[in-house]
Amino acid sequence: MISLLLLAAFGAGVVDAIAGGGGLITVPALLTSGLDPQVALATNKGQAVFGSSASFLRFLRHGQVDRRRAPWSFAAATLGSVLGARLVLALDPAVLRPLVLLLLLLASALALVSKPEASTRARWVERVPRLAAVVIALLLGAYDGFFGPGTGTFLLLAYAYTFGDDLVSASGNAKVANFASNLAAFAAFAASGVIRWELALPMGAAQVAGAWVGTELAVHRGARLVRAVAVTISLALAARVLWQMLRS
Repeated sequence: MISLLLLAAFGAGVVDAIAGGGGLITVPALLTSGLDPQVALATNKGQAVFGSSASFLRFLRHGQVDRRRAPWSFAAATLGSVLGARLVLALDPAVLRPLVLLLLLLASALALVSKPEASTRARWVERVPRLAAVVIALLLGAYDGFFGPGTGTFLLLAYAYTFGDDLVSASGNAKVANFASNLAAFAAFAASGVIRWELALPMGAAQVAGAWVGTELAVHRGARLVRAVAVTISLALAARVLWQMLRS
């Protein structure tokens, strides 16, 4: 079972580094291992934070992260994740499922049929790029803390179509906010003592290896690979959300 979890974590690290959605692999794997849902989700964040940090640092090293936006995105996503986690106590996340399903289908269509360019950047974004980065990171950080599916892919496309980033740079910039929201959730779960460290730590090491491979693939294979993975992950997540809606 440990070997299978390590393999799942490695694959999730590869996928997550390219276009987000690694939890689609690791959460079912952890649930299959017999963990309670809450422990599985906590342990998933415990191992995912290692992969998201590794992919962020690799994209940064390759010059695919906008350093002017990064601190603002990180802070806003952290705050958003905390607020979203608190919102879970007041609202049922299931009410979001129809909207998330629609957004995931829209995301896959956008990634499939159109290519973001610098000309897609809105005029107001040129005047206040940091504010735009804060709004995106705050909203999607809150979504990640509250519900979660597709956060990495939503961030990627938001940066691509708001700032006109190419898909590789958008993936790199998305890792800043994604790492921040993962770190906030990780801290909360760690403080509550529900993370299974004997699983999270070795899976985290496998995530780092997968993130390294995924980042190198994204940087050297370019937008075509990022687009293909984004579409695949969006459709897979949409199928998962639809299945949850039909089951409930």
